[in-house]
This record gives sequence, C-alpha cells and structure tokens, in this order.
Amino acid sequence: MSKTSVNARLAMIQAFASFMDNGSQSATVIFYEGVQPVDTSVAADSNNALVTLTLPEPCVKEVTPTYVELHPTNTGSVIKSGTAAWARIFNGAGEVAADLTVGTDITLANTNLALGGSFQVNSFKIRP
Repeated sequence: MSKTSVNARLAMIQAFASFMDNGSQSATVIFYEGVQPVDTSVAADSNNALVTLTLPEPCVKEVTPTYVELHPTNTGSVIKSGTAAWARIFNGAGEVAADLTVGTDITLANTNLALGGSFQVNSFKIRP
C-alpha cells in the first residue's frame, strides 16, 4: 500500500500497539551485530546478540495517526562487544513484532557496544 488514509494508518498502529502488550511478560528488544535475517520468520543467531533491553508494561507510551511511541527501555548490560547492526522487537508473549535496521529504521548515538557497558533506548517511534 503506497497511500493509506489517516484512519487506516491509525487502525494499523493501534493493532500494533495492542500486539506489543500481548502476553504475560514484558516486551523486549535485542540488538545484534552481523547480518540481519531476510524477514522476521527467520531465527536470529543468538551468538550475535549484544544486549537485551526490556520495555515496561504497558510498553506503549503514545499512539498517533503516524506512529506508536514506546516507553524508554531499562538499562541493559552489554554481553558481547560489537557493532549494533539491527534489532528485533518481541512482544510480551515472545512473538517477533519487528526487525529494525540500525541507521535506517533506528538511530543510535553510538553503535559500538563494549562488553560490560550499559545501554538504553530513550525513545522509540515506530511508523507503519
């Protein structure tokens, strides 16, 4: 769909927001180094995981006609040094919600993560 109405976009965004808070756990974001899978159905290589961040419940801060904003994550400890290339967001049921490419879909102040360092995302705005 190249052009959708404001109401259609809002419905998609509200559905995504509801999906994010599904499940009994908190939604999470895992940042990886290396090659991003071709789509969300392909398992990520856990050896490439750099840091796992947890979102609060509910994780959705705001829903607008153009984006869903998620609350800031916790501060996670980096478990492996590397360059963050992409991230995968999981809802509270552990289901993949989205893959984000660093530099395209998500901007980080510093993509080089050091073992034992701290990492947090203060603002997430996901657009359909």
